[in-house]
Amino acid sequence: MLNHFLYRSPTPSLLFSRTFSSTLFVKGISFSSTEETLTEAFSQYGQVLGVDVIMDKFRCRPKGFAYVKFSSQEEADKALLELNGQLVEGRVVILDTTKARKQNQPDSKPKHSVEGVPRSGSTVNQES
Repeated sequence: MLNHFLYRSPTPSLLFSRTFSSTLFVKGISFSSTEETLTEAFSQYGQVLGVDVIMDKFRCRPKGFAYVKFSSQEEADKALLELNGQLVEGRVVILDTTKARKQNQPDSKPKHSVEGVPRSGSTVNQES
């Protein structure tokens, strides 16, 4: 039964209909990684437009993950296939695709809100 769902489509790419961006999520980077070292490591798979290393603001070092933006989705796919699970700066990195955001579509929840807690300035109807 499971094989029916997995092999319904003639090509595996049709099974995944989500639209991905040309940005990769990179997990497991070295705590000494910088934007420059990651750009150098990923540039052999395509043109890197930018690297965003997520920093720990208290320790002033990378948290261990980053986002790498390529000039095209094809280049990002190539890096994903060839670099996933490989060593970068002495650490095994795990790559994943990021889902493309639709333009002009607001987020479903405002930032910094907690579900069930009203935001400041809003009224809550309370029945007595």
